[in-house]
Amino acid sequence: MRFRTTALALVACGGLVGMGVAAAMPVAAATARPAAMTPHATGLHRVLFDDTKAETAGNADWIISTSMPDPTKQDAAPVNETDWTGALSSWGVALQKTGQYQLDTLPPGNTITFGTANALDLSNFDVLVLPEPNVLLSAAEKTAVMKFVQGGGGLFFITDHTGSDRNNDGADAVDIANDLMTNNSVDSTDPFGLSVDLKDIASDHPVAVNAPTNPVLHGSFGTVTHSLIADGTTFTLKPADNPNVAGLLYLSTATPGNTNATFVTSTFGLGRVAFWDDSSPIDDGTGQAGNTLFVGWADPTANNAALGLNATAWLAQGSSGSAGGVTVANPGNQATANGTAVSLPISATDNAGGSLTYAANGLPAGLTINRTTGLISGTVTTNGTSTVTVTATDTGGTAGTTSFTWTVSTAGTGCAAAQLLGNPGFETGTAAPWVTTPSVIFSGAKEPAHTGSFVAWLDGYGTTHTDTLTQTVTIPATCTTANFSFFLHIDTAETGTTVFDTLKVQVLNNSGTVLSTVGAFSNVNAAAGFTQRSFSLASFAGQTITVKFTGTEGTKLQTSFVVDDTAVNVS
Repeated sequence: MRFRTTALALVACGGLVGMGVAAAMPVAAATARPAAMTPHATGLHRVLFDDTKAETAGNADWIISTSMPDPTKQDAAPVNETDWTGALSSWGVALQKTGQYQLDTLPPGNTITFGTANALDLSNFDVLVLPEPNVLLSAAEKTAVMKFVQGGGGLFFITDHTGSDRNNDGADAVDIANDLMTNNSVDSTDPFGLSVDLKDIASDHPVAVNAPTNPVLHGSFGTVTHSLIADGTTFTLKPADNPNVAGLLYLSTATPGNTNATFVTSTFGLGRVAFWDDSSPIDDGTGQAGNTLFVGWADPTANNAALGLNATAWLAQGSSGSAGGVTVANPGNQATANGTAVSLPISATDNAGGSLTYAANGLPAGLTINRTTGLISGTVTTNGTSTVTVTATDTGGTAGTTSFTWTVSTAGTGCAAAQLLGNPGFETGTAAPWVTTPSVIFSGAKEPAHTGSFVAWLDGYGTTHTDTLTQTVTIPATCTTANFSFFLHIDTAETGTTVFDTLKVQVLNNSGTVLSTVGAFSNVNAAAGFTQRSFSLASFAGQTITVKFTGTEGTKLQTSFVVDDTAVNVS
């Protein structure tokens, strides 16, 4: 997870990060990007293993070390898994030996948080591992986990079979996982596109799907062909709820599809999730005295270590689409004069590297989509506004979708009122159909949204930097009104009336030539709250144009340009 910083000092000590106090800002709302965490300063990925949810109850011993929070206090340079004490020590030691990870444990008695000053707060980590939790997460903890993933974090959830209530409190890992996904304050509408089945499967060797470019099945830690189950469960996939959900392994007797999956990946907002169906594969057979453990991590009949480590690496890399997922680029809302010929290409990507087929529902009369290329073409024949949903499906059955509106009006007799920008408030958690420089789409308390949860946050680094945000739209020739508007908040650490950092709002043609600079702002315009800005695009009727925000920051002292609730309204 990637955050920006300005006048903040980071002090690392024993794996914990302390934040200094930022210099006073001249505007009450002035805010730097959230402080960069130690792993990003050192090139390390930070992984937090949870031990607050009875992960050592009964014969479980789901810890990487008895030294908490910092396992290196037990052994700073472990070579063998027994150099750290815990049934997950093989997992922890393997990551530690790469030199690319910094590991911590959230000790018993703590709570899971996001967005606090606590050094073990999720905002300081790339991945949270919940290794078969046995206590329900509180409402505040579920909010923290969901916001962590939504903002770009990785969640690795290991479940177990139904009835595996190791501390006899009435909840097992199956209940806890389903409760997280269906009973939280952020998104309870099946946000990951999966549910955990109430099953107890005694034994199986699940088989990996054929996806040769999938980074979880074919990663730097090895190739995965099988895992194992020694009393576990399965997952049901619901791609209609989240098209990025992907089953990577299935029961050996099952055909890959939406049922009987045993390892699943998905995305939510800017983040990634992975769910494993059984705790036996992560168990290395060694732990604290008195525990009866199962040797699954190094079982020669499966590739559990490679699967767990590849998945950790994938989760730590941030969201650029799910493993095996299909992402369809949103072309933005469309407005076309009746009788006009249309040629609209739809592009999609498949992270598994497979070929795609396209389908579309809700197209205006006269239009069709090419099943192979995704090109929407034809001549529109009927007035009206419809919602178009385009689906791209790979050879493994994984699908991605996108939706937009299409308005058809009679040429020369007026213009149907429409809003043309796609994802106008950035609430998908990703940029498309906007095109941005990295890490512009943001959700968090550092820069609250005007409405909803997400904003486009340009600059805010306190060093020389340029961010851009663009989207292409076609202004119908029949429209006499075209109003481009957005809400803008500016905060800064600069003082005085000298312009150091700027935001330009421009209109470009298809060749990238600037046709007009419709707005110009700077650090001098900083103020609390959002202000709506509005500009006429009526002179561009009949043209395809690109609206572009360009934020340019000087050599020191941050200025943040925060954009939300954009619109191009035509009539």
